[in-house]
Amino acid sequence: MKRFSACCFTSRISKFHSQRKHNQSQSQIMAGNMSDSSGSKGANILLNHDFSRGLNSWHLNSCTGYVISAESGAQGGISMELGANYVVITDRKECWQGLEQDITDRISTGYTYTVLACVGVSSVSQGSSDVLATLKLEYHDSATSYLFIGRTSVNKDSWEKLEGKFSLSTMPDRVVFYLEGPAPGVDLLIRSVEINCSTSNNNKTTGPACVSAGDENIIINPQFDDGLNNWSGRGCKIVLHDSMNDGKIVPKSGKFFASATERTQNWNGIQQDITGRVQRKLAYEVTALVRIFGNNVSTADVRATLWVQAPDLKEQYIGIANLQATDKDWVTLQGKFLLNGSPSKVVLYLEGPPPGTDILLNNLVLKHAAKTPPSTPPDVKNVTFGVNIIQNSNLADGTNGWFPLGNCTLSVKSGSPHIIPPMARDSLGPHELLNGRYILVTNRTQTWMGPAQIITDKVKLFLTYQVSAWVRIGSGSSGPQNVNVALGVDNQWVNGGQTEVSDDTWHEIGGSFRIEKQPSKVMVYVQGPASGVDLMVAGLQIFPVDRHARFRYLKIQTDKIRKREVVLKFSGLDSGSYANTSVQVRQTQNDFPIGTCISRSNIDNEDFVDFMVKHFNWAVFGNELKWYWTEPQQGNFNYKDADDLISLCQKHNIQTRGHCIFWDVDGVVQQWIKSLNNNDLMTAVQNRLNGLLTRYKGKFSHYDVNNEMLHGSFFQDRLGKDIRANMFKTANQLDPSATLFVNDYHVEDGCDTRSCPDKYIHHILDLQEQGAPVGGIGIQGHIDSPIGPIVSSSLDKLGILGLPIWFTELDVSSINEYVRADDLEVMLREAMAHPAVEGIMLWGFWELFMSRDNAHLVNAEGDINEAGKRFLALKQEWLSHSRGHVDEQGQYNLRGFHGTYNVQVVTPSKKISKTFVLDKGDTPLVVSIDL
Repeated sequence: MKRFSACCFTSRISKFHSQRKHNQSQSQIMAGNMSDSSGSKGANILLNHDFSRGLNSWHLNSCTGYVISAESGAQGGISMELGANYVVITDRKECWQGLEQDITDRISTGYTYTVLACVGVSSVSQGSSDVLATLKLEYHDSATSYLFIGRTSVNKDSWEKLEGKFSLSTMPDRVVFYLEGPAPGVDLLIRSVEINCSTSNNNKTTGPACVSAGDENIIINPQFDDGLNNWSGRGCKIVLHDSMNDGKIVPKSGKFFASATERTQNWNGIQQDITGRVQRKLAYEVTALVRIFGNNVSTADVRATLWVQAPDLKEQYIGIANLQATDKDWVTLQGKFLLNGSPSKVVLYLEGPPPGTDILLNNLVLKHAAKTPPSTPPDVKNVTFGVNIIQNSNLADGTNGWFPLGNCTLSVKSGSPHIIPPMARDSLGPHELLNGRYILVTNRTQTWMGPAQIITDKVKLFLTYQVSAWVRIGSGSSGPQNVNVALGVDNQWVNGGQTEVSDDTWHEIGGSFRIEKQPSKVMVYVQGPASGVDLMVAGLQIFPVDRHARFRYLKIQTDKIRKREVVLKFSGLDSGSYANTSVQVRQTQNDFPIGTCISRSNIDNEDFVDFMVKHFNWAVFGNELKWYWTEPQQGNFNYKDADDLISLCQKHNIQTRGHCIFWDVDGVVQQWIKSLNNNDLMTAVQNRLNGLLTRYKGKFSHYDVNNEMLHGSFFQDRLGKDIRANMFKTANQLDPSATLFVNDYHVEDGCDTRSCPDKYIHHILDLQEQGAPVGGIGIQGHIDSPIGPIVSSSLDKLGILGLPIWFTELDVSSINEYVRADDLEVMLREAMAHPAVEGIMLWGFWELFMSRDNAHLVNAEGDINEAGKRFLALKQEWLSHSRGHVDEQGQYNLRGFHGTYNVQVVTPSKKISKTFVLDKGDTPLVVSIDL
């Protein structure tokens, strides 16, 4: 006879029966065993149904759980098949505690859903225990109800199927599926769960229907076999073709293609409404075969875009992919997207070419994006770090190994520096002197002419190479000249470092590069000065860098500047009890600012918010405070997005940076601003200052006043040089509590002469001389293949100004997660080890919501990748913990990072807890504890 779980039905049966009448009016419940579980016609709507991504997308109902892999062996006596995972739900105090998933966005009324789960139990001494599948239905205007789906009885040492069906006639506000049932103390084991949409009960249902997380194409009629059904024009006409242009254009696949024609706007194109067929927090991939035709345009940008409308009618446009399409052949357009919120309408469309040019579409595929295979660490076993790969670098063998790029002339001369350039010396350590020989390049008739070498066979993938040389120019130049160590990687230019030379002295050039795809040819060459200007190059070195070797030094430096001594002084305790009194000190928070960029759409994703509030103590808004966002048309203001973000940050005690009041780059200035005359422009600037800083007075700790002034000068060109300093002065008057920053990019990496540290210093001093209250230096930190000594050298130079330095937009990029992790660790450690740096802001962390590809720490659906794991490991390293006993003087001494601490003291008779904050200071902090 089957034994039912008494606890479960005692606590839940009355609730179930009391609401059964209500439930039946709300939904039709179909329970019982299914004769054939393979009869499901739809794909599994549950995310992470086999727990291959741990417990991601699942939630524990007031208990704890973990995933066991097959390699971990049996659990509770249950054997596992190879490669399978399963979940153990433990610490269960109530029978209803188990595992749940919100499926609101993936089901609809009018459909029948089948449930199939593979479940087991552990910690049952004898007999069996029941496992139940249940739906929790939440309504805003009535009580929550529970729907029973199915039940199975499970013995301790076996897996059992749990099967059932359900359908809904009206849609609740929230639907949660969960597994429950065994008595308290009994562990619930779950190997897999499926919910499949099996049948439609009517043909008029709208909404999610059988929304799928599977790999089938979501697009209906993707190759136009059913004509133009389910497709429409977006502001234009669409036409079906089997050929065009006298048969010169035919489909690449299938029999038909469509054209979006009679286009009068760039945004006109072909579209399909995919409302209800995609779900939030899932990554989707779009692949389309496209080309263009007509209007004498041979190439044009074609974009795939998502138009999303929220329930409050707010619109959002999400760029998915873009490429240069041609009128010669079909090309593949590919990209990914993810929806954070729950939209009421979603439309996918193609756009982009100039008016009059047709967009041709052969087919379009929209699928749940496959998981990116995990990276493997680069193979560095046979790498000799620090060894120069340039042949005959010291020119002891004349110009052997070198060749002139172009019709210039190479010769060897003497008189160059004998010492290694400083940034290379910091990486290489003690090194033999240079011999003083250099290459003289004459008869240069193009800027790209200079000395060159082929290094194809010497460069290894995924290694980071440092570039170093002494350079100089001859007489005859009309002004400062850029000198660049460049690489031609299969005819693509790669920047190895730049410097500006304006006199007859030798200058250090330093940079770095990395190659991540196998090239057929790699050439290194030195170029830059104007034609007719002689170029001199000495001691060119390119060597792979072991970036981990510097970390030990950086850890020591970090301890020196980020830690302080603490003395816990105890009273009220006799000396005989000192040895028996234990002390445990745990740091709960490091107060060094580490923040992230966020956007309004991000905070609709609760997983994003959870990661953000747990791991960051500062935030900056990607776009929502910029002028083009808050006032896209004159007098049309949008502060709601920024207000929402500020409210979230205030709720979680996260400080915020205001980015940015103005942006001096012409390409990002709104057209309505450009159209103003100078008097009206000055008025608009003043209104912007008054409106923004009055509204948010005291809410932003920092402001980037006028972004990227080293790379743009729109406001200065229109309103005169004084406008920049006046922006700072007015901002300070309106909100004296905010620290006002300059902010620019490529300051720290040696690859942009416009924003090298020396020019940034001159720029800041110039502003200060005009009375601008510059309070901080922003280094954006969009960096490739960072080298510690190069970054540190830039920080040293900027540090002489005595202003706090912040990395304001830090991101690194590599297709290999381990290399990306190394890049990030280099930047974080260099920042933490430098006394002038007072904060770090990452420019995002979540895939598909960053400005650069392959820069994320968390994959689109919530998995933390290797770069993210490295980031979290560093955060843990920068927390101080200590334990021991009170010494003979009645004290306990430690050295810890600045931040918040909790102390647990256990004496022979009592236990005491105390919290203290360790601020910066030169003398030990004394904390008195009365026992």
